[in-house]
Amino acid sequence: MIVNHAAGALRSRLAVPGSDDRKIAKAVASEADEIVLDLEDAVPAAAKEGARELVASWLARAARTGPRMAVRVNAPRTPWCHDDVIACVRRSGTVSVVLPKVESAGDLAFVDRLLSGAEAAVGATATVTVQALIETAAGLANLREIVAATPRLTTVVIGYADLAASLGRAADAPPEAWLRAQDGVLTAARSAGLAAVDGPYLGVAADEAFSAHVRRAACLGFDGKWIIHPGQIQQVNEAFTPSAEEVARARAVLAALERGHERAEGAVALDGWMVDEAVAVAARRVLAKVGGAA
Repeated sequence: MIVNHAAGALRSRLAVPGSDDRKIAKAVASEADEIVLDLEDAVPAAAKEGARELVASWLARAARTGPRMAVRVNAPRTPWCHDDVIACVRRSGTVSVVLPKVESAGDLAFVDRLLSGAEAAVGATATVTVQALIETAAGLANLREIVAATPRLTTVVIGYADLAASLGRAADAPPEAWLRAQDGVLTAARSAGLAAVDGPYLGVAADEAFSAHVRRAACLGFDGKWIIHPGQIQQVNEAFTPSAEEVARARAVLAALERGHERAEGAVALDGWMVDEAVAVAARRVLAKVGGAA
């Protein structure tokens, strides 16, 4: 049994080309928790300007009606990054800017300053947040400085296709080949109190291979996953939503520990298992995913 997810819980993040109005409309009508409008790899150079205008129009509509949207702008040092970021701020529907190929704290500092200036220019009352895509060997090597670069940063995302190319690794490398990179992103994100999101599986089918990747990411501790097809949304939402049994267990853990604290006990037994503050941290994380309280 799956309980309803909390408002604001971002499990499934559906990436769609910012140049394709039909696909954006389909994504907006889907059950994805976040729509990522892509101005980078999904849009050829000749179509960048038109895609930027289309994305801006959708952001304006989303500001009035929802859903939650993010924009993957073009990478720093490209001819399009400045204009992409400024266009996002001009339309108040933007919740978050996804910055690709982040390799250093300087990349995020650059976007932070650009966002601050653009927000000041329009008198924005809300702060645009940033998500960092880790897609290169340099990005992996500099994770510690990246996660501490700006208070705007909320999320770290691992991007497999570009990272494979950067490392010289096959894009279809077995899952275990990515464990070190996944743990690196998770550890860095958690150390800074940030969300960690698994990158997309490159197949569009919601088949067993896709399911295995989703289950692995959820088991490792990621908060959600990027996807590239609406047919994959349901599996991701289910995998990253605690079951009713998990929620009940989390509440029982916190209740037992509270009773123990009343007796000046730092650890207590629950159903044959020892419960202490370390277990309570995990329980609180489960409840936070469903908006629950102890």
